[in-house]
Amino acid sequence: MKNTLLRKKSISDMLGQSSKNGLKRSLGTFDLTLLGVGAIIGTGIFVLTGLVAATTAGPALIISFILAGIACGLAALCYAEFSSSIPVSGSVYTYAYATLGEVFAFLIGWDLMLEYLLAVSAVATGWSAYFQSFISGFGIHIPKALTSAPGAGGGGMVNLPAMIIIFLVTALLSKGVKESARVNNIMVIVKLVVIIAFIAIGVGYVKPAHWTPFLPFGYSGIIGGAATVFFAYLGFDAVSTAAEEVKNPQKSVPIGIIASLFICTILYMLVTLVLTGMVPYQHLGVDDPVSFALRYVGLDRMAGFISLGAIAGMTTVLIVMGYGQVRISYAMSRDGLLPKFLSSVHPKHKTPYVNTWVTGLVAAVIAGFVNLKTLAELVNIGTLAAFTLISIGVIILRKTHPSLNRAFKVPFVPVLPALCAVFCIYLATSLPAMTWKVFVIWIVVGFLIYFFYGKRHSILNTKEK
Repeated sequence: MKNTLLRKKSISDMLGQSSKNGLKRSLGTFDLTLLGVGAIIGTGIFVLTGLVAATTAGPALIISFILAGIACGLAALCYAEFSSSIPVSGSVYTYAYATLGEVFAFLIGWDLMLEYLLAVSAVATGWSAYFQSFISGFGIHIPKALTSAPGAGGGGMVNLPAMIIIFLVTALLSKGVKESARVNNIMVIVKLVVIIAFIAIGVGYVKPAHWTPFLPFGYSGIIGGAATVFFAYLGFDAVSTAAEEVKNPQKSVPIGIIASLFICTILYMLVTLVLTGMVPYQHLGVDDPVSFALRYVGLDRMAGFISLGAIAGMTTVLIVMGYGQVRISYAMSRDGLLPKFLSSVHPKHKTPYVNTWVTGLVAAVIAGFVNLKTLAELVNIGTLAAFTLISIGVIILRKTHPSLNRAFKVPFVPVLPALCAVFCIYLATSLPAMTWKVFVIWIVVGFLIYFFYGKRHSILNTKEK
């Protein structure tokens, strides 16, 4: 039993399987960098900045972003080494399969599927709110029964805009990765222009007095803020899921991961400084804090421009999160751990067509009918679990495959990966107890699925026979 659960997939088999997968290699370094920026900058910068400042960290939110950015930076180095050594689909699931064993690989893949799926649904709900705000400026109003999920308040029956945007993104993803990347690149450029414009204009309205008191919630507020804004960094790891569709993955994937994280961390810090300097932090507990700050200082037209940028920003997050979720379940299906139809590739579009639509349908139903507000922390705990495992995996891979060709190496191994693991576990302990309970339940369900299906249908199990 022990040997079966911990059996590992050889790296040579992974690379051979990758060369026969049928996916089209069409992405470059620029595409990957914008893919990462597209995934990271969205709900975090347009929504979380205000909410966390108002309720958890105050003006010290910038320190929370720095701490979360450090943890993500350490994890990014680990992702970069893995992606340059094992350039195949699956992200941390694939890396765990090569280092920790099959059962750990399945469970982290199962964890990532929940993380990405809930992220898509949650971001779609935020997209819906900004979209409604934008069209209301033109006198267009959607009936309240069709604009929010049951239990979300306001007498909603279904969040129709959220469902529609997920279906549109799903249709785009099903057509091809290059087409998706092209749309993503355009929208990322739009939202970067919007964010830079906010920083440039807002800095003239900053009042340093608003930064006092700087630590209204104390040290615990900074740590709690860091654990919460981890959601804002969700997505850079999705770059590694694209490895099999990149022209030169050993070079492009590490650059894409590190560059996108660096760009977004700088932007988060600048937006946080300007936002808390323009408006007293107590007033920022709104759904659209960036637009609110501009209205607060009388720049109503600019606030409308920001809403348009938020819509573009969240659309790119939906594209990348949906893409990442499909590539995780695709890799697991290809290994026999999930049903085979999830790894079938469309002969014309060269995409996991059926998998893409199944994922889109499930995400749309969740966004349309479930209130996800209380589950935001669950996305964070999934990310922290993935980062912890990949840090441990780097240390193991150095021991088991010392001569493996690595285009990028994490410096100071095992110290930096160990620090990353400890940091992520520490942040996870600050999340609510209910989050841990739900997370444990999800992992137990995953283990049962693995034990009764994945373990028997695994390709490695077939080879052993």
